[in-house]
Amino acid sequence: MPPRYLVWRSQILLLFWVGTAHAGGALFDSDKVLEVSLQGPLQQTIEDREERRAWPFKLLMDGQEFPVSVRVRGNSRARVCHFPPLRLQFGSDAAVGGVFAGHDKLKLVTHCKAKANYEENVLAEYAAYRIFALLSDTAYRTRLLRISYTDTASSASEPLIRYGFLLEPTTDLAARVEAELAETPNVVKSLLQPDQAALVFVFHYLIANTDWSLVTATGEEHCCHNGTLLAKEGMHYLVPYDFDLAGLVNARYARPDPSVGIRSVRVRRYRGYCIPDLQIMAAVQAIRDREAEITALVQDLPATGGKETKRRLELLERFFQKASNDEELVATLEQKCIG
Repeated sequence: MPPRYLVWRSQILLLFWVGTAHAGGALFDSDKVLEVSLQGPLQQTIEDREERRAWPFKLLMDGQEFPVSVRVRGNSRARVCHFPPLRLQFGSDAAVGGVFAGHDKLKLVTHCKAKANYEENVLAEYAAYRIFALLSDTAYRTRLLRISYTDTASSASEPLIRYGFLLEPTTDLAARVEAELAETPNVVKSLLQPDQAALVFVFHYLIANTDWSLVTATGEEHCCHNGTLLAKEGMHYLVPYDFDLAGLVNARYARPDPSVGIRSVRVRRYRGYCIPDLQIMAAVQAIRDREAEITALVQDLPATGGKETKRRLELLERFFQKASNDEELVATLEQKCIG
């Protein structure tokens, strides 16, 4: 084979590899826990909730060091959490081919407060994302981290080690499923892709989540509350996110909206639109088909206490018991559907 051809071929393969890395896939292609260290002015950063300035940090992993800027993000959690969600912005010299290659900004979901059960909450929310990703490719992907936080501005500070997870950027999600972000203030029911919509509606019921709606959230320009709308082939695909107020997570600060009419987040209330029975039936069946995987996913979460794991499994089991008679469950959901 001519040397010139080998050089040309190697350059093409290198370009392909770099392009694949920059598609943001490597980070979310694995469910292996990443052990990382985040070092910087931690207390100053998490207290900066008004201006939300970006503070200089170092992210260390497997002997590599990445310069990152870190700032507070989020709405309700930034108000109630001692340790709010964070946004990581990588420097331009992030290593090409490394696990973070191709990423500029990443959302980090954190443990909210120092007590152990709050770490369990973030793991349960991670499980909720993973469950929906089992049901649909049009879902946010996640990557679980074991993070050692070091406050470099405090000489007396001991590292704080907690689980957290990174969330796939919306632009990466849209590119992966060959869709575009649908920036619209309102949902047009006839444009909702019915199979995806049915999965979202029944999934929320599965995890006992009522903190979502198909209207624009207060202070936002585009639909929806805790849901992203993607446009593809003339249809809108709803992609859910933010599950900290779901019954599966059962965070201490979680309270249902009074307008929903339930007293506890662990009580299920169906909030889906009225769509044809066939789609709802198919969504129920799709979830039933994944029962073993869903149960194993929750059961195998790291660092969770037996009592909380048991409660989550019982919550799921109540759904699957109802779903064993899918016609009866679908009839129940129809009675509660919107519009």
